[in-house]
Amino acid sequence: MYILTDTPTHSRVLGLCLVSFGFLEVFYVLVERSAEIHQHMVFLLSPVIRSLTMLLAVCVIQWERMKGCRSSVLLFFFWTLAVVCSLVPLRANIQQIIEEGFFTDAMRFIAFFVYFSLQLTQLILSCFSDQRSCTDTHTYRQNPCPVEDASFLSKMLFWWFGGLVIRGYRTPLQAEDLWCLREEDTSDCIIADLEKDWARECTKLQQMDCSLSDCRPTGPKLTEQTQLLKKLRQEQNSGFCLFRVLARSFGPFFLKGTLFLIFHDAFMFSIPQVLSLLLGFMRDQDSDLWKGFMFAFLLFLLSSLQSLFNHQYMYSCFTVGMRVKTAVMGLVYRKSLVISSAARQSCTVGQIVNLVSADTQKLMDMVVYFNAVWVAPIEIALCLFFLWQLLGPSALAGIATVILIFPLNGIIAKMRSKLQEVQMRYTDSRIKLMNEILSGIKILKFYAWEQAFLERVLGYREKELNALKRSQVLYSISIASFNSSSFLIAFAMFGVYVLIDDKNILDAQKVFVSMALINILKTPLSQLPFAMSTTMQAIVSLRRLGKFLCQDELKPDDVDREPYSPDGDGVVIDSGTFGWSKEGPPCLMRINVRVKKGSLVAVVGHVGGGKSSLLSAMLGETEKRSGHVSIKGSVAYVPQQAWIQNATLKDNIVFGQERKESWYHRVVEACALLPDLEILPAGDGTEIGEKGLNLSGGQKQRVSLARAVYRKADVYLLDDPLSAVDAHVGQHIFERVFGPQGLLKDQTRVLVTHGLSFLPQADLILVMVEGEITERGSYLELMARDGAFAEFIRLFAGNERKERSHRGTRKSVSRLSMTDFSIDLSQEQLISGDMMSSASVQTMEAISDTEDQEQEVLGKLTEADKANTGKVKLEMYVEYFRTIGLALIIPIVFLYAFQQAASLAYNYWLSVWSDDPIINGTQIDTDLKLGVFGALGFAQGVSIFGTTVAISLGGIIASRHLHLDLLNNVLHSPMAFFEVTPSGNLLNRFSKEVDAIDCMIPDGLKMMLGYLFKLLEVCIIVLVAMPFAGVILLPLTLLYAFIQRFYVATSCQLRRLEAVSRSPIYTHFNETVQGASVIRAFSEQERFILQANVRIDHNQTAYFPRFVATRWLAVNLEFLGNLLVLAAATLAVMGRDTLSPGIVGLAVSHSLQVTGILSWIVRSWTDVENNIVSVERVKEYADTPKEAPWTIEGSMLPLAWPTHGTIELEEYGLQYRKGLDWALKGISLSIQEKEKVGIVGRTGAGKSSLALGIFRILEAAKGEIYVDGINIAQIGLHELRSRITIIPQDPVLFSGSLRMNLDPFDGYSDEEVWRALELSHLKSFVSGLPDKLNHECSEGGENLSLGQRQLVCLARALLRKTKILVLDEATAAVDLETDNLIQSTIRTQFDDCTVLTIAHRLNTIMDYTRVIVMDRGLITEMDSPSNLISERGQFYLMCREAGLV
Repeated sequence: MYILTDTPTHSRVLGLCLVSFGFLEVFYVLVERSAEIHQHMVFLLSPVIRSLTMLLAVCVIQWERMKGCRSSVLLFFFWTLAVVCSLVPLRANIQQIIEEGFFTDAMRFIAFFVYFSLQLTQLILSCFSDQRSCTDTHTYRQNPCPVEDASFLSKMLFWWFGGLVIRGYRTPLQAEDLWCLREEDTSDCIIADLEKDWARECTKLQQMDCSLSDCRPTGPKLTEQTQLLKKLRQEQNSGFCLFRVLARSFGPFFLKGTLFLIFHDAFMFSIPQVLSLLLGFMRDQDSDLWKGFMFAFLLFLLSSLQSLFNHQYMYSCFTVGMRVKTAVMGLVYRKSLVISSAARQSCTVGQIVNLVSADTQKLMDMVVYFNAVWVAPIEIALCLFFLWQLLGPSALAGIATVILIFPLNGIIAKMRSKLQEVQMRYTDSRIKLMNEILSGIKILKFYAWEQAFLERVLGYREKELNALKRSQVLYSISIASFNSSSFLIAFAMFGVYVLIDDKNILDAQKVFVSMALINILKTPLSQLPFAMSTTMQAIVSLRRLGKFLCQDELKPDDVDREPYSPDGDGVVIDSGTFGWSKEGPPCLMRINVRVKKGSLVAVVGHVGGGKSSLLSAMLGETEKRSGHVSIKGSVAYVPQQAWIQNATLKDNIVFGQERKESWYHRVVEACALLPDLEILPAGDGTEIGEKGLNLSGGQKQRVSLARAVYRKADVYLLDDPLSAVDAHVGQHIFERVFGPQGLLKDQTRVLVTHGLSFLPQADLILVMVEGEITERGSYLELMARDGAFAEFIRLFAGNERKERSHRGTRKSVSRLSMTDFSIDLSQEQLISGDMMSSASVQTMEAISDTEDQEQEVLGKLTEADKANTGKVKLEMYVEYFRTIGLALIIPIVFLYAFQQAASLAYNYWLSVWSDDPIINGTQIDTDLKLGVFGALGFAQGVSIFGTTVAISLGGIIASRHLHLDLLNNVLHSPMAFFEVTPSGNLLNRFSKEVDAIDCMIPDGLKMMLGYLFKLLEVCIIVLVAMPFAGVILLPLTLLYAFIQRFYVATSCQLRRLEAVSRSPIYTHFNETVQGASVIRAFSEQERFILQANVRIDHNQTAYFPRFVATRWLAVNLEFLGNLLVLAAATLAVMGRDTLSPGIVGLAVSHSLQVTGILSWIVRSWTDVENNIVSVERVKEYADTPKEAPWTIEGSMLPLAWPTHGTIELEEYGLQYRKGLDWALKGISLSIQEKEKVGIVGRTGAGKSSLALGIFRILEAAKGEIYVDGINIAQIGLHELRSRITIIPQDPVLFSGSLRMNLDPFDGYSDEEVWRALELSHLKSFVSGLPDKLNHECSEGGENLSLGQRQLVCLARALLRKTKILVLDEATAAVDLETDNLIQSTIRTQFDDCTVLTIAHRLNTIMDYTRVIVMDRGLITEMDSPSNLISERGQFYLMCREAGLV
């Protein structure tokens, strides 16, 4: 029901016909009935008024058309009323024709029927929307939202949404199926005016603060308390200002929704009054039958109107909520791009992301529930007023019951919140531990510690579930009391009513009208505390948002950005003093700098000297306290810590500019990125992970530099861009980029550097000490002065030579600056296919055979979460209920049946009681009846408690099993799985998905089963009262099932699409906040704001239809429920001779509840369906490849194995994945007992692959490894890994005691642990700690130094003291002193062991028995160090580079 072609023309023509008929009728009356006119003027006035009214209607049609109105509310109601009013004369005319014949007054009859037909046609036309006129300037959009073209009726009934529901039912919805946002819902439209309004409010707020500051008397400084009060007032003011701005923008639309709510309440309170009239009619046998039918139709009409207005109100609220979310997100995003450095210190990335996620959600909730704060008390007062009218002072007993129930729920809520805190504490500990396990999974596998950590996780999990169990029992009491509140209020009121006076009669009218009012009363009673809580939370969120939005901003006029001109200086700072905040000491003082156009200025100095601050001052990132700064032309900036976007390498370099191939290739070559592009799977099309996670530090810095160079800016500010790259690569970049022959030779360059070799080529050197420029001049001038700079050069040059002599061959000239281990794994990490998609972590072997597809897959590192499609598989439900067990499911079903049977019984008992005859003005046995009523209600309450407890326990049992399966599946996965699956995905399973299984699914099941059995009860009551209703119930049930199937398919998919489109918003926010200085320097704010708008709008395109889907469902289902009301009431009227008022009251009052019940069943069913997806996601990892078994039952492995420590490799080959190059190519090697073997080679030679093979982190692709003659492939992984030891390159510690980090299984005595600490030179340090061995290590061991952590790893090895020790570059990251300690301990303590050392520092292996030189997966040289040096081969060259020969 959207558009009818040329509707207005038809309407006008028909209108003119009606006007003509009116005037014809006037003429006819004047001619034919002139005699009657003299007696009754009404005969003339009636057609005249009708004609004029029709003429007015035609004028309105034309006027609205000219105004662009395409669906008129006014005309729809006019034609509806016209047709309804014409029904009476229509009936009269038909009756006259039947009685007198058609030809008695044929002309009049024909005229009337034509007139009525024209009116009916006009009504039908008004149900459609007009076409857009050709002069309409509406912008064409692909797939526009149909609500824009919908008619008034279609909007009221949400028929315009039907198309999407049908499409979603036929095929699962995709993002491209969703409509564009309406113009008024887009970010551009919402934020444009709001931003200006907010800027005005901020200015007012600042002026108010300034005036208050001026008024304050001078004298002693303000006390802390006064300052705190001032701060609080500023927060409150800023929150109120934000509220005012939002109210001005969205208030009118919200008030329209409030109007709908008022109409809804009016219709809601009318229903019990009409029910009272219907029951009065049933009691009065003399009443006319038409009255009964009128009351039945009125009940249907009022219920339908209540439903329509309620859902229009909800639609208005959710639309406003959506717009508020867009507005707040837009304001926060724009603010994060201009916030000052000082303010940025108090606003972490997490806090800003929290503002746009949690706080915006609280504002959206407030929009929906805010009206309940003032409407709920009015509704409660009205309910009590009507109850007082029915039952008199006895209604106060109901109030007393309410007063008792709510404090009870308050106490329970408080107890539950404490338990929830306890539960969340254990959940946080579990997730924190899981995070550590996933971060250090490699170490766990090397040490075979998975079982110990699995038990620690399960320990936390058990405590978490115990707290949850107690919380759920309390919740069950709360649910039982609330669900029994109708009975308790009724019991109290009816009990008091009949007991205070024998003459008080409980008839059907009093009982069932009271029950209808009590059911109304429950809604505001439950909403009020929630609405108040939501509003209070929203006020806090408004303050938080207001505080952030009022933070200080960077001042654009701190730096004069002048257009480029070839003459003069590029950068000028005159007498500059700068600070990072308004208060506090300055970070730069007395700065005078003039950088000539095209010159290279080097800035040097000790750490903390103010070098980076100088560049920040040039960019306007600091607070300028005095002086003048100007920059001519465009700026490019390379920060000290590279900022990399989650985009392809190419996009990171081009950074929003047009790609020019020749210039692009020159930039990539100059920045030494060509060798990296060869290694990266898809070259520059390879996707870079968040924060550049799949690039090394050097690569990130080179990409950051390439971005700046590609920009072709006029001024380059370079903050130590060569710190993370190898010396040779640094030299290459300097020559090709910054140097006299580099790409930037004609640009102005300010370079912060520690690289002393570059300084002679600088035009000017600035020496910075403690925020001041102490020396300036060329290299030769400064050296000649022999000042601080010359001393600085001598000190650093000495250190550099010393470091170079020890660094050896750690990094190669043209290779990645990654360690061997990470490059061996980076190939696997990058060739991963789908990382983030939970749905597709199915197999590690799924690389396509065709080269094109392979290239596409290779470049993709992370994919956005893909939404699963279709309904959740039945196996997931079976799996969930199977874990609960039949032993619990059968009692749950029985308890629900008993609960509903008790409810049915006490309601039926009420109807029997109300039909009791009145003897001498009183009813007999009221005490007995009240007692039975109370007993049945109490039985229902107990059974409600039983069902909720049983479902909660069942949910906990299922959750325990599913979590254990997930944990086992993850810990049994091979290392390759963790490299291709981001830890975020796994943590999401252990946190969000497990939480959904813990709470959401059981809660959804409670609700769904409760309403399902309630519906069954209503159907039984209606069928018992009126068996004929079965004829209506059957088609209604089929229609219900039909609508439900349509809705669930679409709703689930919309929820998935909305969830998937939400993540990119937060990712983009996170990325922008971290790279704000770079974005500002490149003047790319507008592009990033546009990207943020696109992401927000994309999310809202899924959110909008998602909330409309709920409204569409509710309107349709509640209409079916209202048909049942109509059927029950009509059948009651028809059978009033046989039906008692009590049974009619019971049937009709219950049928009135059906509308709500039907909606809640589908909503709760949809919630269960949406959350059962969590079971699907948790079970996903059951199908991924697993490691070999940890232990093999019946293993004959000797306890003391290996006793000798011999290792033999026979034609051993290793591949990271099928189809990839061999990491090790058929190596044969024999290592004897007690032999010390060093393994060396360039990056990617296969050194670490050998260690991975020995520990079976990677399984052999061919060949075998024998340890003491036993094939390691034939024993359990833990049997192997626990009998050999590794000291890894990265010393990983876990949060927990120091003793746990050394011996998680408690397998050694304290004496043995202390002995190991003594040998690892840690005894004195640990003895000095207050808790000794129980000293708590922080996450990652951050409260110990790097050297101490490496010594702890050595202590682990000493404690295990196995016959084989592998050192994987264990000393590459430590200082020389720690290195010497470790090497001396290994030589003495592991003298009788076989030692394999993968070495970077060649001096550590010069006394080994043998050295193996590897290259490209092969052994190229193998002999003693002295022999290899004498042969002058590859090893000799490496030693010469290291300065050892």
